[in-house]
Amino acid sequence: MMRVLVVDDEPQMVRALLINLRARGYEASAAASGAAALIEAAKHPPDLVLLDLGLPDMDGSDVITGLRGWTAVPIIVLSGRTGGSEKVAALDAGADDYVTKPFGMDELMARMRAVTRRGTAEPGGTGARVRIGDRQIDLATHLAQAADGTEIRLTKTEWALLERLIRNPGKLITQRQLLTEVWGPAYADESGYLRFHFGQLRRKLEADPARPRHLITEPGLGYRFAD
Repeated sequence: MMRVLVVDDEPQMVRALLINLRARGYEASAAASGAAALIEAAKHPPDLVLLDLGLPDMDGSDVITGLRGWTAVPIIVLSGRTGGSEKVAALDAGADDYVTKPFGMDELMARMRAVTRRGTAEPGGTGARVRIGDRQIDLATHLAQAADGTEIRLTKTEWALLERLIRNPGKLITQRQLLTEVWGPAYADESGYLRFHFGQLRRKLEADPARPRHLITEPGLGYRFAD
């Protein structure tokens, strides 16, 4: 049974989440402060953390940093903060996803399934093979093929971007992270590079590039791979 730790100081929100999670078969516990969350996580390591940023004793980003010091557990931020800079800060600190309050439980469950799927991917990801629609992608050999077996040629940069998304299915990867890892720190603010190359990738790999189903843009935040 998957163990979920809810970190939030709003009693009504905590109660609603615990009831819904337990009704869906999860083992769920709660912490009302950052310090309590870090202690609870250390004593009873969770399989997933739902974290509010506005905690009474510390900012949620500090909780993320504390957890990331010893665990790669998926972390989904649940917050009423809608500012883009705060979302990016939480994601850069190590959060896997960001859901803005209010939200529907169906959406939250889908996000939870998405971030936990990457934990069941092939260890090390060295031979990862995935499908994007009717396209076959092999990360080990850097081979992309159409349904009829025809090779789809991707550039070195396109492979670098695609690989980072595919190896983290469901995880929202920030623009800054992608730019820094692929081009270097000096390019951390060059978001136009990403728009161009992801546009190219969608034209080559998505059935309908205008309505992508797999290479997803989260406006102002980053990109994710949906399988």
